[in-house]
Amino acid sequence: MKVVVNGDPMELSEQCKVMDLLTQLKLKPELVVVELNLNILKREEAARTLLKEGDQVEIVRIVGGGR
Repeated sequence: MKVVVNGDPMELSEQCKVMDLLTQLKLKPELVVVELNLNILKREEAARTLLKEGDQVEIVRIVGGGR
């Protein structure tokens, strides 16, 4: 199945959930925000949301700092 992740095409196995994608990319779910087809997912949705052919996924890392 083909999806687009942060603008780049990516081939994934069928029945891939958003959490599986984060694991494959070695990203900690608590340190990212995931947008799926222009909708921001709540963290708990990532474990149960299946990706589909053609989905658009944007993953943004949360960065702390400042004063």
